[in-house]
Amino acid sequence: MAMTDTKAKNAKPKEKTYKLAAGKGLYLEVTPKGGKYWRYKFRFGGKEKRLALGVYPEVSFKKAGRRHDEARKQLDDGADPSEVKRAQKLAQADMASNSFEVVAREWYAKQKPNWVESYSTRVLRALERNLFPYLGSRPIASITAPDLLC
Repeated sequence: MAMTDTKAKNAKPKEKTYKLAAGKGLYLEVTPKGGKYWRYKFRFGGKEKRLALGVYPEVSFKKAGRRHDEARKQLDDGADPSEVKRAQKLAQADMASNSFEVVAREWYAKQKPNWVESYSTRVLRALERNLFPYLGSRPIASITAPDLLC
């Protein structure tokens, strides 16, 4: 019998963790505390591995299926899906640590000892009011001159 979103929704916790198979290595893991996790079990380099695809209901069966298909494609291309996911997380963390706001605050901290207190306060206030709301979360490398001129 095929997996559906309704089956995932109706899965009840048992004394031990159990799995509801969805096919081709995709399954829903149900924990005794009621947690429901989409997982993909696969083999890479002769070893069995598991890839977390999301938590139900935030990740529906349909969305888990798309993520599963993407991971299978990576596996077919000769890449380990768990390593690809790890690399993407590291890249995201690196981008977040190089956001405009982080870099601007580092610059401010470096310049502040050379400034009079009233000027340093005005500079920080100007950054917080005028730039951080619009550019603060953007990666510094993605900001171009037209972004600043508008």
